[in-house]
Amino acid sequence: MASAAAAATAAEWEAAERKVLVARKPCFGLPTACPTSLPVLLYLRLAQVPFDIHVDTSFPDADHIPYVEFGDCVAFNNEKGGVIEYLREEKILDLNSKHPSVSPTDVLSTNAMVSTWLTDALQYELWVVTDGSIAHDIYFSDLPWPIGNILHWKKTRDVKQLLGITKLNAAEKEEEIYQKASAAYDALSLKLGDQIFLFDNSPTDVDALFLGHALFVLNALPDTSVLKGTLQKHENLVNFVEHHKVQLLEDLSSSSGLGSSPSPSSSSTPRKRASAGQSKQSGYKPKPRAKKERTEEEKKFRRRSKYFLAAQLVGVLVFLSVLGGVDSSELDDDDGMDYED
Repeated sequence: MASAAAAATAAEWEAAERKVLVARKPCFGLPTACPTSLPVLLYLRLAQVPFDIHVDTSFPDADHIPYVEFGDCVAFNNEKGGVIEYLREEKILDLNSKHPSVSPTDVLSTNAMVSTWLTDALQYELWVVTDGSIAHDIYFSDLPWPIGNILHWKKTRDVKQLLGITKLNAAEKEEEIYQKASAAYDALSLKLGDQIFLFDNSPTDVDALFLGHALFVLNALPDTSVLKGTLQKHENLVNFVEHHKVQLLEDLSSSSGLGSSPSPSSSSTPRKRASAGQSKQSGYKPKPRAKKERTEEEKKFRRRSKYFLAAQLVGVLVFLSVLGGVDSSELDDDDGMDYED
């Protein structure tokens, strides 16, 4: 039964003339500035899959973004280990299968290092260390400022909790995070050497994951970033990133295998063709889409979107009314609470 379903999914992928990647908006010279969306985009590019990009800006806290649509199927970020893992497990698109001579354990362990140590370090810098302007540009700039500020504050709290950071151990955690990131860069630099890819002469999912991470670090983080400075110490890693940036991203406007399509509205719940915001990245030319009458399902999704925004606004008003008298020092103290209590 499971094999039949997998076969049907694979057939749907093959039958889909073009796939659709729904991602966060472009920024910092990147086609999508989301650290989670960028590796998926790069994975599809490394696999030479034709696809369109739709941009979703309405629900920045939705964890199912990015996702890929093909035919009637959708691969979500928050299901089955993420989009890349879903495509691999369903035997739809597996870059690793092209490396029979490479130990799967070696690929898996390197993948785990990038997905944990480097991802944690990037989350720490993006949500805890920086002043919030970078995250605001990526996730919240299209929202009313009260909602954006509250969502940013909530996300920062969530990241601190995820990383186990409290007021008492903040300095120790920072040192630990940067030590692991430095060790990961050292290991990747050693493994890469002077090769074009991390494993032999063709890409794996690890190449997509690390390229997405490194492109964000080098292009979005400020020059004062500890993580950026640590990465820049490894000349071969920087050259690796710059080479593939030219090959995979800077030729997007002339590539016949990639385009971008805006759609009239955005929705937190994907449909057969997900909605998206207008792309602002130069080189992404909208593809005209024929107007069609909305189905009952689409009308329902639009009503749900309005209800969600109304609920967010009510939540902000309640938050401001309850905490309006709390000064900033009290909020800082609360930020440092021990999450283990």
